[in-house]
Amino acid sequence: MIKKIIEWKLRVLAKWVLKKYKPRVIGITGSVGKTSTKEAIYTVLSPKFRVWKNIKNYNNELGVPLSILGKESGFKNPLAWVWIFLYGLGLVLFRKKDYPEILVLEMGADKPGDIKYLTKLAPCQIGVITAIGQVHTEFFGSLEKVINEKQTIISHLKKDDFAILNIDDTLVNQIQEKTRAQVVSFGFSEQAMVQAAEVDVSTGPSPEPWANDEIKGLSFKLIHDGSSVPVFLPGVFGQHQVYSALAAAAVGLSMGLNKAEISEALKNYKSPPGRMHLISGIKHTAIIDDTYNSSPMSVKAALKVLEKIEVPGKKFAALGDMLELGDYTVPGHEEVGDAAAQVVDVLITVGERSKATAKAALIAGMPENNVFSFGTTEMAGKFIQQRIKQGDIILIKGSQGTRMERVVKELMVEPMKAKELLVRQNPEWE
Repeated sequence: MIKKIIEWKLRVLAKWVLKKYKPRVIGITGSVGKTSTKEAIYTVLSPKFRVWKNIKNYNNELGVPLSILGKESGFKNPLAWVWIFLYGLGLVLFRKKDYPEILVLEMGADKPGDIKYLTKLAPCQIGVITAIGQVHTEFFGSLEKVINEKQTIISHLKKDDFAILNIDDTLVNQIQEKTRAQVVSFGFSEQAMVQAAEVDVSTGPSPEPWANDEIKGLSFKLIHDGSSVPVFLPGVFGQHQVYSALAAAAVGLSMGLNKAEISEALKNYKSPPGRMHLISGIKHTAIIDDTYNSSPMSVKAALKVLEKIEVPGKKFAALGDMLELGDYTVPGHEEVGDAAAQVVDVLITVGERSKATAKAALIAGMPENNVFSFGTTEMAGKFIQQRIKQGDIILIKGSQGTRMERVVKELMVEPMKAKELLVRQNPEWE
């Protein structure tokens, strides 16, 4: 009951604030890549405009209005909520001169109606869809219902607005007709209006004994309207992360920026914690920290990155349960196990659901003495500590509820930097 009252008050205040300041709203949704895309769009636009973005991962019925107000949650502190409501009222009664011209809002969908609720609260002028896959199907019932939910972010747009769509994603490409807005497509396909080509990993001399080269970032050519510019994404690796930069470029072009301005801005892009971060591990190993969340689509993308990295030692994957998949739970975990068997030398799974991942890997031909399943992150972390050797690399990934970042903390050289480098390190999560 109290949550509903807070939600209602936040909604009313946020709508009043939007009506008064009239910022341009950019809404982002998709099964994967929302937060990275939000960060990339913010990076591209902030040199030219006053921009706000979602606070942390505030992408639901409470988080989006809080982001519109520019305030963090009061959690269980009544006085904090009183202050938030008074601040929001102040925004309405008095003009805040530096209120943003643009709001970049990630919009999540855990159940049917979520995107409709958020777009009614904050109607968008630009809608972005990153990709659509088997995520949250436990609450939607079918992939078709997931598609219908995601497309709301473009179906509510007006004809002078922009729909930014990933043309490489079959399901996203199929819903272009669901919008009246101007469509700007992005991807690696030659049919994309904003295209990436010649993706390459930039390397240099490594200070670490675990590898011959240090990954400095990704470079690629950004192609639009018959010409191209080079783009460099520092500290980023994995071709699938280029999509976030492409979506940001498409938004920037739609708002009048040129390719040179976009390329220069993207030099300052930083991938959020828990999204394919390379971290130094104990025993001179390397960790790929991709623990923010997980789905069959994103795990297979991460495994493709791991496959392309050359290391002197073995390749490990520590994969936790993927949650909220509904009827797709067993097939999804089996797909991941089959994919892992083609890439990794040692597979560690965490959680009851992921036993299907381990079983599928064995069926796909992984030796039995290289596949291990554990019930907790603590057990998995201690086992990996004993097993890894100099030169090894470990991909660590799982849904939020599995807390796989705890395994990263067990293995990283500098655990005192956990609050800086890892996800879910605030007191509420701890």
